[in-house]
Amino acid sequence: MFGVFQTYYESDLLRHMSPSSISWIGSLQSFLLLAVGVVSGPLYDAGHLRLLLCSGWLLVPFGMAMISVCAQYWQVMLAQSLCVGVGTGCLYIPSVAIIPQYFSRRKALAMGIVTSGSSFGGVIYALMFQSLLPRVGFGWATRIMGFTSFATISISVLVLRRRTPPPAGVRSLLDMQAFKERPYIIYCLGMSLSYVAFFVPIFYLQGYALSHGLQGQTVALYLVAILNAASVMGRLSPSLVANKIGPVQTLLISVTFAGVTAFSWINTNTGGGNIAFAIFFGFFTGGIVALPAVVLTSFTPDLSRLGTRLGMSSMLNGIASLVGTPIAGAILSSTGNYLGIQLFAGFLFLATSVFLVALRFALTGSKLVAKA
Repeated sequence: MFGVFQTYYESDLLRHMSPSSISWIGSLQSFLLLAVGVVSGPLYDAGHLRLLLCSGWLLVPFGMAMISVCAQYWQVMLAQSLCVGVGTGCLYIPSVAIIPQYFSRRKALAMGIVTSGSSFGGVIYALMFQSLLPRVGFGWATRIMGFTSFATISISVLVLRRRTPPPAGVRSLLDMQAFKERPYIIYCLGMSLSYVAFFVPIFYLQGYALSHGLQGQTVALYLVAILNAASVMGRLSPSLVANKIGPVQTLLISVTFAGVTAFSWINTNTGGGNIAFAIFFGFFTGGIVALPAVVLTSFTPDLSRLGTRLGMSSMLNGIASLVGTPIAGAILSSTGNYLGIQLFAGFLFLATSVFLVALRFALTGSKLVAKA
């Protein structure tokens, strides 16, 4: 969703700042969303689900309210990056780690449904922001988004409950045994590469469209919403396929096609082309959000440590997302065109595919045909 804020900040509130500097706001928010998992994962494993949910319930709406009164760069960093980032980080790992407690046969589909909620939310919030901005201004637009998040998170606080009690004993923040397992190492490296690239097109899609085929057209401001709408189906469809061929191979297909789509962005110069790119990129990257937790679950020997292992990998993914978009912004500022960031994203997705191939054979051995 930060893509709509990136466009607004570049043209209005922070127009004196470079695109790279502005992208640090969204990058830090994405980093904290994932990196807080290194703490929230063990806390979830230890049985503190309600504490995490209530923390996110308070921090996210409060951060959105504070964004509404921001006038300077550092204020936006504190409100949007820090407060909203930490709040969403408290919510992310519990909402994913709780799924295997309720589903044994169709975990991939269940995870797809859960993760599709964030895409659906991205559609709603992006449309809400673009519709409210000219009517009530930036301040009230973000406040209304904050009220909406408070209402929706309230439902999670009321209904989410652990199905099994937490194991006894003090849990550490890290499961060092995981780093002695080759599949886990390959998994972490591959997913980190994907997160370096993941947010680059999302952050710069609208800015690119406004100068390549959709100059002065309002539809350019809705491309992030279109991308998120496509991602809803992109998170559900691979989850259905994963039950047939396995989550690793399904994720490999999603990542490979995401890379191909990123390369196709290079020749996108029309209004229809930008809309088509948003749809295809949103669809293929849906699997990158929905499937990693299912992949990790498939080779985690002790599911009581799943939250901790998810948190550790999320920390690495957070660092990757922190550096990805600023690097892309620096490339854009130094070259003056988007070719560099398009190649940057495309090659990183294909590199992720290589790691997923290695993960598949690490899990199944030398078999050419196997479910994994």
